Amino acid sequence: MTTLDTPLDASPSRAASRPRAAGPGARSALHWIAVHSLALALTLMFLLPLVFIALTAVMSDQQALTSQLWPREWHWENFAHVFTRSPMLSYFGNSLLYSGLATVGMLLSSVPAAYALARLRWRGRNLAFFAVVAAMLLPPQVVAVPLYLLWAQLGLTGTLWPLVVPYLLGDFFSIFLLRQFFLTIPEDYADAARVDGCSELQVLWRVILPMARPGIAAAALFCFLYTWNDYFGPLLYAGERPESWTLSVALASFRGLHHVEWNLTMAATVLVMLPAVVLFLFAQKSFVKGITFTGVKG
Repeated sequence: MTTLDTPLDASPSRAASRPRAAGPGARSALHWIAVHSLALALTLMFLLPLVFIALTAVMSDQQALTSQLWPREWHWENFAHVFTRSPMLSYFGNSLLYSGLATVGMLLSSVPAAYALARLRWRGRNLAFFAVVAAMLLPPQVVAVPLYLLWAQLGLTGTLWPLVVPYLLGDFFSIFLLRQFFLTIPEDYADAARVDGCSELQVLWRVILPMARPGIAAAALFCFLYTWNDYFGPLLYAGERPESWTLSVALASFRGLHHVEWNLTMAATVLVMLPAVVLFLFAQKSFVKGITFTGVKG
C-alpha cells in the first residue's frame, strides 16, 4: 500500500493564511479612485464652502458665531426672515430684468457680428477680430469714468439702463466665443443653402443657428451668470437708488445692516445663489458641449 505525500504548501492551515488577491471589482474601484483623486479633492474643496454656507443658514443667531459646524437646531424660518428684513423680491426682479434683457440683447447683437467674422469675406475682417480680442482684454474699470459721465449727461444714472444698453451693441467675449463655434460648422451646409437661393440672413437663420444651439446656449449662460453676479456695474450706476438695486448690491448692504446675524446673511446668500445653480444644472449639457466644440478650430 502506497501513500501520497502532500506538499507542505497545500496544507489547509497555510492555504487559509495565504492572502487573497483583490477581485476585479475592488481593483476597478481602486483604479477609479486613483485616476479621479485630484478631481475628488478639487470637488471637495469647492463644495465645503457651499456646505458651510448652507449649514450656517439654518443655525440660530447664537450658534452662527461659535465654532460649531453642525446646527443644534434647524431654523428653516431664517429664509422667511430674509424677506421680512429686506425687499428681496424687488431686488430679485431687478436682477432678473438686468440679466434677462442683457442676455437677449447680447444674442441679438453678438450672433450676427460673430457670423460676419466667421463666414463672410470682407476687407478688414482680421483687423476687426483682433480689435474684438483686444477689447475683451480691456478691464471694465478703465472706461468706467468716461462711461459714467456719458450716462450721467443722458440722465440715466440711478437706473439699470446703463447696464443693459451696452449689450445691445455687442459683447466682445460672446462675439469671440460664438465666432469660434461658427468656425466648427462645415461650410458645405452654408454653400448648399446659397445654391438653393438663400441669402446670408437666411443661411444664418435656417442653417447656422439650428446647428449652433450648444454654442449659443453657452454664450447665453455665460452672459446671464456674469450679469446675475455683477456687483461693480449695479453699484456704480444704480447704487444711489435702493429701489434699483440688484441682488448682489442688496446682499452686500444686507450684510452691512445685519452684520451680527450671520445666519440671516447666509440664508440670503443661499437664496441669491439658488437661481444660478438651478439654471446651470438644467443647461449644463449644452454648456459643456458648446465649450468643447468652441475650442476645436481657431
